[in-house]
Amino acid sequence: MAGQPTTHPSLPAPSTHFIAQAQRPTDAPEDPVMNTRQTLHRRGRTLSRGAARPNVLFGGVYGAVLASSMVAALTQYGRSSRADRLYDAKWLLITAFASALAHGYAHLIARRGDETHHGALAAVRALAEEWPLLLATLPTLVMLFGAGLGWWNYSGIEYVALGFNVALLFGWGLTAARVSGLTWPRSLFLGLGDALLGLIVVVANALIK
Repeated sequence: MAGQPTTHPSLPAPSTHFIAQAQRPTDAPEDPVMNTRQTLHRRGRTLSRGAARPNVLFGGVYGAVLASSMVAALTQYGRSSRADRLYDAKWLLITAFASALAHGYAHLIARRGDETHHGALAAVRALAEEWPLLLATLPTLVMLFGAGLGWWNYSGIEYVALGFNVALLFGWGLTAARVSGLTWPRSLFLGLGDALLGLIVVVANALIK
């Protein structure tokens, strides 16, 4: 009719699926380098926290001091032949196991008042927790055994072992400081202090023995 607006049949509304597809931003490709860095960072933090556990720190520090003290005490008289290096390695191995057993036994007795379960399993668990002490003496054992077997020069190997263990003490101190939330400069300062203190303890033990 004249005077009436022209009408058109209603068109179907566009599908919401296509609207969502059109509005969805295109996903950026993943960066494999960034993913690798994030994975390494997470694993590094996990390892650092594991290394900062009390029994690991105690065993690591004690083992490094024990190994250095034994090497300094056994070589202070100038005996440095291949046979002497094997002798030193055997004594260090015996001392490390004896110290681990003594500490495990002491911890077992000390925990009896706090734990409800006792017996052989608790004793084995207490002794097994001393593995950081044995692991900390392993590098020095390898150095001494290698020198005794002629794998490398046996003269002056005690200085190499001492330097390695002092560096190990620095690493333990640095790790503990970083895990506790301290800044890098403060952690480095504490790590150097721990290494110096450990060196003083090593010298004192060597003089006593």
